[in-house]
Amino acid sequence: MGQDYYAALELGRGATDADIKQAYRKLALRNHPLKCKEPWAQERFRQLAEAYDVLSDPKKKGVYDKFGEEGLKGGIPLEFGTENSWTVGYVFHNNPYKVFKEFFGGDNPFADFFAEDGSEPNVAFGGLRGRGVRKQDPPIERDLYLSLEDLFYGCTKKIKISRRVMNEDGQTTAIRDKILTIDVRPGWKQGTRITFEKEGDQGPNVIPADITFVVQEKLHPRFKRAGDNLIYVAAIPLGKALVGCTVEVKTLDGRLLNIPVNDVVDPKYRKVVPGEGMPLLREPARKGDLVIYFDIAFPKQLTPDKKKLLRNALLC
Repeated sequence: MGQDYYAALELGRGATDADIKQAYRKLALRNHPLKCKEPWAQERFRQLAEAYDVLSDPKKKGVYDKFGEEGLKGGIPLEFGTENSWTVGYVFHNNPYKVFKEFFGGDNPFADFFAEDGSEPNVAFGGLRGRGVRKQDPPIERDLYLSLEDLFYGCTKKIKISRRVMNEDGQTTAIRDKILTIDVRPGWKQGTRITFEKEGDQGPNVIPADITFVVQEKLHPRFKRAGDNLIYVAAIPLGKALVGCTVEVKTLDGRLLNIPVNDVVDPKYRKVVPGEGMPLLREPARKGDLVIYFDIAFPKQLTPDKKKLLRNALLC
C-alpha cells in the first residue's frame, strides 16, 4: 500500500529542492481537476500534494529518505533500535487545494476558480457542480500504522480527517474536520481493512467515497511478527551455544521470561516457546508461539592454549 513520493513527482532520489518545486508546479497544473477531466485526476492531484508536502520539508524528507513511508507515517523510536517512545507519525491533512494555494500564492493561475473568501473550488471527485450523473467516488485508502503492542492488547484510535461537506444551499461546499474512531481488536494482522462508508468529499451529483484504512505494522525493536507467532533473535557467544544457557526475553506485556536452552545451538537451531506469541483474533485468550532464533558470536581470536583445549574437546 506504500507509495514512492519521488516517483509521484517523476523524480529520482537525488532530486534537489529546486527539482521538487519545478516538478510539483508542472504536474499540479497539468493534473488539477479543474483542468484535467480524467476520472483519476482528483486522486493524482492529491498524491502530488502529499508528495510535495513531504519532500519540500527537510525534516520529513530526511525521515522518509532514511526509513521510508513506514517510518515516516508509523513513527520511529526516538533512538532507533531502542525501546524509547515513538516519534509522532506523519499524517497528510488530505487537502490538496491547500498545498496548491500555498505553493502558488497570489500568482495562482487558477485564482478565478476560488471563492473570494479563499475556500476550496466547488469541485468534488465527480467533477464540476451541476454536471454529470450522480455517481460514487472511487474508494480512498489510507495506511493505519500500529505497534505490536496496539495489536497485542487492542486499542482505540481516533483519526481526524478533513473533507468537503455540502452547505445548506445544496450547491456549495466547505471544508470540515471529522473524527473517525477505530476500535482495534487484539490479534488484528497487517492488511486488515476498516471501511467507513461514504465519509469522503461531498458534492453535487456525487456519492461520497468510502474511506478504508489498511493496517500496517510498525517496526518493533525486539520482535518480528510471523502470522500469530513472534520471532525473537537472541545473541549468544559460541561457548554458550555449545554448552547451554538461559535466554531472557521481555514480552510485549512486560513479563521477563527465562528460557533454558540445553541443546547444542547450531546456525539452524530454533527454540519454540508455546503460547507466548500474538493473540488469536477469534480466540484472544489463546496465543501463537514465540520462536527464538540465535545469532552466534564467534571469538575473533584464540590463544594457542585455548585452541589446544578446543581441539582436545571437539576432535577427540
